[in-house]
Amino acid sequence: MNSKVARRAYSDLASLKKTPLYNIHLKHNGKMVDYAGFAMPVLYNGQTHVESHNWVRKMAGLFDVSHMVQHRFSGPDATKFLEQITPTDLAELKPYSSSLSVLLNDNGGIVDDTIITRQDNDTFYVVTNAGCRDKDLKFMESEAVKHGFNIKHELIGGGLIALQGPEASAALQKLTTENLKDLHFGHSKFISMGGLIANNDKVHVSRGGYTGEDGFEISIPDSASAVVFAETLLDMESVKPIGLAARDSLRLEAGMCLYGHELTEEINPVAARLSWTIGKRHKAEGTFNGAKHVLHELNAKTSLLRSGLVSSGPAPRHGNKVYDAEGKEIGEITSGSMSPTLKQNVSMTYLPRNLAKTGTEVFIDIRGKKRPAKVVKLPFVPTNYYR
Repeated sequence: MNSKVARRAYSDLASLKKTPLYNIHLKHNGKMVDYAGFAMPVLYNGQTHVESHNWVRKMAGLFDVSHMVQHRFSGPDATKFLEQITPTDLAELKPYSSSLSVLLNDNGGIVDDTIITRQDNDTFYVVTNAGCRDKDLKFMESEAVKHGFNIKHELIGGGLIALQGPEASAALQKLTTENLKDLHFGHSKFISMGGLIANNDKVHVSRGGYTGEDGFEISIPDSASAVVFAETLLDMESVKPIGLAARDSLRLEAGMCLYGHELTEEINPVAARLSWTIGKRHKAEGTFNGAKHVLHELNAKTSLLRSGLVSSGPAPRHGNKVYDAEGKEIGEITSGSMSPTLKQNVSMTYLPRNLAKTGTEVFIDIRGKKRPAKVVKLPFVPTNYYR
């Protein structure tokens, strides 16, 4: 989810880290780029960006997200530790339930966004961004030491595969006898995959993802098994490999944040419209990192607000300036693209609260010309989660 995508020639890719699925990307003619220090496919030959995007909206796309950082936190203080560095009430999270959350610094700024899954009373499975790996690990270690928490922190290797789209459930169901109809959005299970995994081990399957469609994220600690599992899925007619370009446009249509664009250490969860991640008990106790600043913003309502815009003409891009009706600069585009689903431009920005209302007209400076745009409610495209 991090924005740091360097532009390297193929000759430079040898120095990059590889995921377990790297050879699969080459087999399917992936166009490889440097993404957070990993060689990752942005597109596959024979599929345009729009075709890949639309395939996920109609069928099932397989995304390699093994570059993401998978953590396991356990021990008597695991809940206290995670409730210190996030605003989420994890004590109330039921086993095998997940929540989007944010890591916060002492000023209430967002260090990273994350998905946290409770696996039992003292064990949590946490996924963070590859581009934030080094600073996240340093942050987590320093916070544990500073507060004297008794925790065990492990990194999980292997493959992490996202299977997304309306046909994802039917495809995955072919590989397991587990009834996936019992697994709803925001929940997870350890599931047997019919002999595809070494030693017949079960794998952690979460229902959710980063596209707005129904889907799953499957964590397979054994790298060789991750390859077999991915190849088995890609042998199905309904499943195609999908790269970073469509992953980004899909998440943008779903109104989801990208770290380094919508989320930074200067942005708090209130401005990001992530106030719902702040637990009721945490609002009352105010003991999480940056609580003073975050709760002030929540109550005083002084923050800018993340807002969606639609427009015509050239597609807005990150960094384009945004102006109000009087010509005053009021922000800049954090993410923007032509929406393959809506066939119009969609973008996100941060606006003053009085302008962050549906229907407000603003202007985006694109190539030296101010183009009209209108504030709309997020997400741009309705989500299709299995609840």
